[in-house]
Amino acid sequence: MSDAADPYRSRNLLGIPETRLPGDFVDVEVAAALADHQEPRDIAREHPESPLVWAELAQDALSDGDDIAAYAYARTGYHRGLDALRRAGWRGQGSIPASHAPNRGFLKALALLGETSRRIGDDAEAVRVHEFLQDADPSLLA
Repeated sequence: MSDAADPYRSRNLLGIPETRLPGDFVDVEVAAALADHQEPRDIAREHPESPLVWAELAQDALSDGDDIAAYAYARTGYHRGLDALRRAGWRGQGSIPASHAPNRGFLKALALLGETSRRIGDDAEAVRVHEFLQDADPSLLA
């Protein structure tokens, strides 16, 4: 059933506002540095508060076949993102749209946390992350 046929599926029935990290959130600068081919490890030293840089480190570790390091990096990015979301007014529920660029680092870290959890056998965490992604922005799971 498409969203057009199901008006309840595409609306926020609880009235919880979506959360958008500030337009000048650190991940905007980090994304530019990554696009400029700066090394994620160097960026992490300069901006350890960035969920995006930890997600990039997790992705690199996965590429190297190091699931444990990838999990640790993804979890760090996830927690850094939760801190930022809470400062932006998020109270544990409501959407976190991927269409808003500053949110994408947190969402990438969250998705990688789910993937790495699955890879290391923490199925309960992988399910929890999947549900979190569904609540945050269902388009990420399409």
